[in-house]
Amino acid sequence: MIITEDIPQALDGERLDRVVALITGWSRSAVQPLLADGLVLVNGSLPRERVTRLSIGDVVTIDLPEIEAEARPTPSADVSVPVVHEDDQIIVVNKPAGLVVHPGAGHTDDTLVNGLLATHPEIGDVGEVARPGIVHRLDRDTSGLLVVARTQDAYEHLVAALAARTVSRVYEVLCLGATDSPRGVVDAPIGRSRRSRVRMAVSNEGRPARTHYEARRLYHEPIEATWYRCQLETGRTHQIRVHLAAIGTPVLGDDLYGRPSALNVERQQLHAARLEFDHPGDGQPASFSSQLPDDMTSTLSMFGENDPESLIGAG
Repeated sequence: MIITEDIPQALDGERLDRVVALITGWSRSAVQPLLADGLVLVNGSLPRERVTRLSIGDVVTIDLPEIEAEARPTPSADVSVPVVHEDDQIIVVNKPAGLVVHPGAGHTDDTLVNGLLATHPEIGDVGEVARPGIVHRLDRDTSGLLVVARTQDAYEHLVAALAARTVSRVYEVLCLGATDSPRGVVDAPIGRSRRSRVRMAVSNEGRPARTHYEARRLYHEPIEATWYRCQLETGRTHQIRVHLAAIGTPVLGDDLYGRPSALNVERQQLHAARLEFDHPGDGQPASFSSQLPDDMTSTLSMFGENDPESLIGAG
């Protein structure tokens, strides 16, 4: 499969290996063989420098090897998966940033699924062959709560609940820019971008998508930033990232939809903090919460407590 991408302003000056990793969703170490084997071109030519940095308008072409779409994942005890709850029907995990949920190109044995198969082999016969037990996902660089089905009945129950929009998913997110709207709903369909296959976009041809947001804090120093709490009504790919970028406050650290900032953060500042649903076993409400991870707490500490403007209850 051939992938061609034009380099936008947000990636000006970035290393080629980092950009290839971003485009493919692979890790930096996984893309090194692509570079070594001459499968990555810049403006139609093989890069000559050991470390190549890209400029706005450069064209990166990747000859990406195909993988078996329905390959059955293998267990890996090397992948540690933090479990916050388990019973005979479900497993609730607190996914760290950087961990891919299920196998795909560039990640065949180092995902959350591989780790869970080592400790909970029964999920191997639940749901889809290539992503057993998985009923919803988080992006690689999003942290937080995820529920996995241990039985086929639980899988079907949770998939139906997601379709019926009865699963509550709440996220904490730190964004670039200031908002003058303390709360609202972004109701805008999302589909694949026509300009870039790795991006999603607000599109009239997309699927319906709704994101509820509440601005928790508004910061002015050292940069303008907004701390949101978002609740998904639907679950489209990159939904929060696309919707918040569309209203002018992209997620801090988001290389795909954001913009450069003076703050140095390692990943998009997005955390799945609360998860609620009716338990597939007895139908009773089940609720789980997760505190902000250390890296997001550290990011917030950069703003300090210099009288941030509270937007809670405003409007």
